[in-house]
Amino acid sequence: MTSLKKIFSNRPEEESSFYREIKEILGFKPNDIEIYEEAFTHRSMNERNSEGQPQNYERLEFLGDAMLSSVIAAHLFREVPGGNEGYLTKMRSKVVSREHLNELGRDLDLIRFIRTSIPIEQFGGNIHGNIFESLVGAIYLDRGYKYCEKFIDKRVIKPYVDIEKLEGKIISYKSLIIEWCQKNKQSFRFQVYQDSGNEAIKHFAVKLQLEDQIVAKARATSKKKAEERAAKRAYYKLKRKIDVETPH
Repeated sequence: MTSLKKIFSNRPEEESSFYREIKEILGFKPNDIEIYEEAFTHRSMNERNSEGQPQNYERLEFLGDAMLSSVIAAHLFREVPGGNEGYLTKMRSKVVSREHLNELGRDLDLIRFIRTSIPIEQFGGNIHGNIFESLVGAIYLDRGYKYCEKFIDKRVIKPYVDIEKLEGKIISYKSLIIEWCQKNKQSFRFQVYQDSGNEAIKHFAVKLQLEDQIVAKARATSKKKAEERAAKRAYYKLKRKIDVETPH
């Protein structure tokens, strides 16, 4: 009796467009579609389970982040037997960087599934990476490690993980500039300065000074982003010099 009930209760799920689209993205059948619904539920929906616990993607995002790191670490460990701990850590950071995870989420257009009471236009760019991680967490809960590994291999490793290209990929221009300055005993300073921009959203203006010379300026919606943008501009200004002296 229970098994018959289960068969009939699953039919509407399998006929839903959400089920079909998730199945296509995963490459296999979801067992419990409710886990995937939670993976795309924003906390603004204020949903709770029968025990009163919040039901949104944030905990799944945490789990997905750990699973991505684990699977990518195992892949790099196998593929680069000569890589030491520092090298492997840096390479893994390049694969699971926020920028790359956002790109993965955008490529799959995961934002179309999100359930939120806040207009999507108000979300920052990191929402794409956040829900990609929550999807990975949902796969692990629903189907276990092997299916999680299968999905990451299909959607992350095969299309994006090229060891040679990764070795040359810069994930933080600010870190690169700081490392180069310290190595070459050059003083540097990131400084927020007054800016007369009239945007409705507050922007931070940052200038990067090397020794006594301002080499780059940038503006962004956070101090951290403005510093990274200024460092990137400085890198391209000093690229030839930095590339000769600093391995990525």
